[in-house]
Amino acid sequence: MADIQPKDHRAYMQLALEQAKKSPPKPTNYRVGAVIVDTSSNEILATGYTLELPGNTHAEQCCLLKLAEKHGVSEENLGDVLPANLALYTTVEPCSKRLSGNLPCVERVKRLAGSIKTVYVGILEPETFVAENTGKTSLQDAGIKVVAVEGFEKAILEIATAGHIKS
Repeated sequence: MADIQPKDHRAYMQLALEQAKKSPPKPTNYRVGAVIVDTSSNEILATGYTLELPGNTHAEQCCLLKLAEKHGVSEENLGDVLPANLALYTTVEPCSKRLSGNLPCVERVKRLAGSIKTVYVGILEPETFVAENTGKTSLQDAGIKVVAVEGFEKAILEIATAGHIKS
């Protein structure tokens, strides 16, 4: 995939942003991109974007589903097969509530707290669909660091909200 230097958080966020651009614009969701990196080997393990896989799938969810398929396990059992030092890069803070009834991305990430040590976010989730997203706090309470990667806010919002009705 990409040839990115270790700990080049901006380059990984740029890759996540490129993933977000692949998501179809819709008025009812954000176009989000995500990348999971093994920080021990600097290997990109998975990429994903909103609606990449069938169903109302989020970017982080797509990464995890692809990893589960690759390892021949259920998403719930991914913690048994993943390395211990992973970082998740996501353009928008993982959701803490899904209006669709699907498992929120924060809960998916928290299940992997033994593997995912840090979540790098481009922006915190705007309150367009879910007021008071508690994702960042919930992740931190589970022992997962949440770190902002600054400088992408304008581009992320532009891509994330493409398809939204602007007033």
